[in-house]
Amino acid sequence: MAKKIKTKKKTQKRKKRVSKQRNRLLRWGLKIFLLLVITLGVYVGWCYLTMPNIEQAIQRTRQPSTTITAENGNEIQSFGSVYSSIIMPDDLPKYVSQAIVATEDRRFYQHFGFDFISFTRAMVTNLIHRHYVQGGSTITQQVAKNLFLTSQKSIKRKVQELLLAFWLEHKFTKDQILALYMNRVYLGNGAYGIESAANKYFQKASNDLNLHEAAILAGMLKAPSRYNPIASKEKSEARAKIVLQNMVNAGLITDKQMTQALNMKLGPEISDKVNGGKYFADWIYQDVNGMLGEREEDIYVHTTLDQDIQESAEKILEEAIAANRSKNVTQGAIVVMEKDGAVRAMVGGVQHQKSQFNRAVSALRQPGSAFKPFVYLTALQKGYTPEDKIEDTPIAIGKWKPENIDKKYHGTVTLREALRKSYNLATVDLAEKVGRRSIIANAKKMGITSPLTNDATLSLGTSEVSVLDMATAYATLANGGYAVWPYGILEIFSRDGYERYMRQADEPRRILDAEVVSSLNSMLEDVVNRGTGQRAKLSSYAAGKTGTSQDFRDAWFAGFNGKYICVVWVGNDDNSSMKGITGGTLPAEIWQKVMLECAK
Repeated sequence: MAKKIKTKKKTQKRKKRVSKQRNRLLRWGLKIFLLLVITLGVYVGWCYLTMPNIEQAIQRTRQPSTTITAENGNEIQSFGSVYSSIIMPDDLPKYVSQAIVATEDRRFYQHFGFDFISFTRAMVTNLIHRHYVQGGSTITQQVAKNLFLTSQKSIKRKVQELLLAFWLEHKFTKDQILALYMNRVYLGNGAYGIESAANKYFQKASNDLNLHEAAILAGMLKAPSRYNPIASKEKSEARAKIVLQNMVNAGLITDKQMTQALNMKLGPEISDKVNGGKYFADWIYQDVNGMLGEREEDIYVHTTLDQDIQESAEKILEEAIAANRSKNVTQGAIVVMEKDGAVRAMVGGVQHQKSQFNRAVSALRQPGSAFKPFVYLTALQKGYTPEDKIEDTPIAIGKWKPENIDKKYHGTVTLREALRKSYNLATVDLAEKVGRRSIIANAKKMGITSPLTNDATLSLGTSEVSVLDMATAYATLANGGYAVWPYGILEIFSRDGYERYMRQADEPRRILDAEVVSSLNSMLEDVVNRGTGQRAKLSSYAAGKTGTSQDFRDAWFAGFNGKYICVVWVGNDDNSSMKGITGGTLPAEIWQKVMLECAK
């Protein structure tokens, strides 16, 4: 009996001990829980206290927009942040907001700013795929982030995003939140909001959007740079189909309406067809920033670009490059200029979308024999005439022994013949006699801004130059010897209509003797009519010079008619050799086609 009592007491003690341990654990657990709640509360409170000022955030600063237009007033490109006037959902066809909600936040009208169901679904999907596939943010959360916060990913930002989302849901109606979203969301190419995007991509007001266009804009919200119709028409169409299917799944449209929508016309034309205009716009934008410096206002820049010439030049170059890829020709550049320096067209390469490097302005390439007019100009200045005799015979300068392209020697020839047939030996000998320093001085005075090396190979165009500089120099010949400064900006106005800049015509300044220029131009006319540039011949006056660098790496034609100066270069970005392409072949043919288009 005593033994049973003793065992019972031990059991009771053990139970009390376990009970005390359990109570201790519960107390510690409760303390830890309370500590976590307090810590979380303090952290949320800190996030709340460090949130940006909402009123200031609504009026936050942005990068001012620069809208660049051609001479005819058509927009070429916009830089910066372009916002439109406020558009409310009721101002638009119903399917516009339906497309957005069906794709971005199907439960928008049911949740209170945070959608637990969508969030959970997104997290499960991401865990299954083991990387980020699907987002769970609501439209309200996106408004909070876009309007008040940065895109930096952090726990603090997500907490503040939630707090702001709850505040928005309390402060505004669902339609007002949707309006905030539609007016501030980024839709690619500098366009913010539905109205700006409708203008940018379809050249129409947002209240004129058809269902197909609405689906494309809604589809762009996932990745504006990837799904916009300028970047990729195919990707934007594929994404639009997903949007329309979402609308079918939500019961907003029928399968028949989806099929009809996909056959609807998309604005006038949404392709990036004026590629060269983009290169020109890039060039102008750099000049604008240099002229005006820091600013807060939106501006419109009216330029010299002739859109007809631009589109023709672009098309001609692209077709020529495509037709000669078998000869390893992959790139080219064109500048068309008037005699006073006004740039009418600039093609900085093919496919601006793939490469924004402007080969008309930024690339330096060897001009070859297109540099020879500077040599002959200098000779004429020093008393030579076009009919004076020079020798095209073997010459050695140090270890360098130049050759003619035909590997022959032509003996005694006139300056006119030597330039017309582009004899290297005669040109090198003439350059040594008239002096390289004088040749360099003339080239610099006429518009060549890149360094020119004072060595024996100078006269054969071994120093690299830009297409724009060559056009400027040849413009000095075309206008009879007056200095030229290339320009593309005519006027700059603020969005409110205030004039910020108005170009004033430069005071004519003669830098070359008129008779000397006239003599050289007659020699360059012979190059086109009877020499290496015959493929550039026009029915009217034309003068110019071919140029080919060593191993066929660069091929040029630079010349002018009675109104326009045009310079063409073809080659490869990696400086590899082309197969038999000289300045008198493909560049001369391109030049002729461009000049014929200029005459229309």
